[in-house]
Amino acid sequence: MVARPDFPKTLKEFRECFSQEDACFEYLASSRWPEGFVYPRCGGQACWIKTRRFEHKCQSCGQQISATAGTLMHGSHFPLREWFWAAYLVATHTPGMSATQLQRQMGCSYKTAWYLLHRLRRAMVNETRSRLSGRVETDEVIIGGPVRGKRGRGVTAAQHSTLVFGAVEVIAYTNKHGGYMEKAGRLRLAVAPRADAGSIRRFLEKNVEPGTEIGTDQWKGCSTTALAGYRHEHHHPETHALHIHRAFGNLKTWLNGTHHGVDPKYLQNYLDEFVFRFNRRKTPMAAFQTLLGLATIKIPVNYEKMTSGASTG
Repeated sequence: MVARPDFPKTLKEFRECFSQEDACFEYLASSRWPEGFVYPRCGGQACWIKTRRFEHKCQSCGQQISATAGTLMHGSHFPLREWFWAAYLVATHTPGMSATQLQRQMGCSYKTAWYLLHRLRRAMVNETRSRLSGRVETDEVIIGGPVRGKRGRGVTAAQHSTLVFGAVEVIAYTNKHGGYMEKAGRLRLAVAPRADAGSIRRFLEKNVEPGTEIGTDQWKGCSTTALAGYRHEHHHPETHALHIHRAFGNLKTWLNGTHHGVDPKYLQNYLDEFVFRFNRRKTPMAAFQTLLGLATIKIPVNYEKMTSGASTG
């Protein structure tokens, strides 16, 4: 096994480092199996054999496995170096990439660019990630147009708009002059059917550690039942949740500016990408490594299933 190279710091270094398929497969294999590959069926040691798929071969039973097996890239006819290039652009380009932009950058078809983007978005959620903790602001926002025949924050009509829950950690720190300051920490976003107590409760249980201090406005859905097990702090609607509202504003700007709106059935995928980018905004170069690492534990989804309207995030 060749040692994994240091991650390139510039675009020029990236293209030089991963210009050949061999280098991409070596990097992928060393990322997946840093201690060397052991075949899962028999526990035998594997040797590296160079085939069209760059496989490992078990020295005991002779079984073979590709470095892309079980990843989002498995079975793809697209060159691995182009997968790397797409992941690099998505992870490090600050405003993100639309399918049209990726098509232009990579010289591929729009369908291929769209498919690559959505497969990469599926890799941006780590189901084992830790929940938010400390002090958290939470609120909801409507993404899309007005809801006909509805008022307030009840059930939404998906064909017109989508309700989204959000929660963000608030981190306090002292500036160089000794003054108290706050900044946003990790973010979570999720599509929700309605803003009632049950929906709020399910969102919090999935995304926020019990015992956390949660700041909300005075919406009736944020009831004692919804926030049981959390320390609840009410805020005045005009001053509530500066950090989550700023995140919502940036989300809307990104969706409208980069993507010119999003089909509601794919919105969760875009929310996952926004969260991934937001939580790694200080380390964009390292985001590529994280994305590639998460991609190795996802089940591939074909184009037909991805466009069927079923959730893929």
